[in-house]
Amino acid sequence: MECGVLSELIADLAAEFDSLRALITSGTDLVRPTPAVGWDIRSSVSHLIGCDLLAEEAIAAPDEFQRARPATDDGLAELLESHIAARRDLSAKELRQEWDEAFAALLRAFASSRRDENVPWFGPPMSPATLATARLMEYWAHGQDVADALKVVRRPTDRIRHVCHLGFVTFAFSFANRGLPVPPSPPRVELRLPSGLPWVRGPEDGRALVTGDALDFALVVTQRRHRSDTSLTCRGEVAEQWLAIAQCFAGPPGPGRAPSEVPY
Repeated sequence: MECGVLSELIADLAAEFDSLRALITSGTDLVRPTPAVGWDIRSSVSHLIGCDLLAEEAIAAPDEFQRARPATDDGLAELLESHIAARRDLSAKELRQEWDEAFAALLRAFASSRRDENVPWFGPPMSPATLATARLMEYWAHGQDVADALKVVRRPTDRIRHVCHLGFVTFAFSFANRGLPVPPSPPRVELRLPSGLPWVRGPEDGRALVTGDALDFALVVTQRRHRSDTSLTCRGEVAEQWLAIAQCFAGPPGPGRAPSEVPY
């Protein structure tokens, strides 16, 4: 399995939760804006809680999830907005308690899942491992927003490889999502993980190449940094085009971040 066995993924997801949870205390200013336009810290956490509850239902009660799943993108946007609106008046203590309960329920659902089952989601069904990877990516990306809002520099870990994996496998999606022709082959990607270990994907004889730090690649594919604000290097037109539109999360094309749009 690309990102390791499900138990490893669950452990890494839990560690990512703990990392973000530690940043938000009872004294945190929840209305402090993040670099994501229109989102404050409370919005970021509320979104994660809502999606954790949806993922738990998709695993534990797939029929109920499918019956309630919005049929349109507008319906999905309204559902996600409702997660934020429903928690707008919660104190930090209340938000943290609900967050703990929702995440614990999600972990129980993953622990009881079968690795070969298909879990319904927004789009094609996916394995529990793929869903766990997607949840980890969201925790990492929104955690970056919160850290930026608080002006905290997070120490990257090799858990970032899961985000890099999603960034690579969504190469075709990044083009198709914008109505652009999908190149016949992705670039080769050669990255360095925080531990110093290499992380490599793509064709060995590829004419296009992306190289650099795994952290920078993860920031670009989650649209948390503009490519020009990283040390990533590209060779070939396809690589340049990809990093300009890379998007490893579901939904309509994201606006990304403008060059030099870093909070500190």
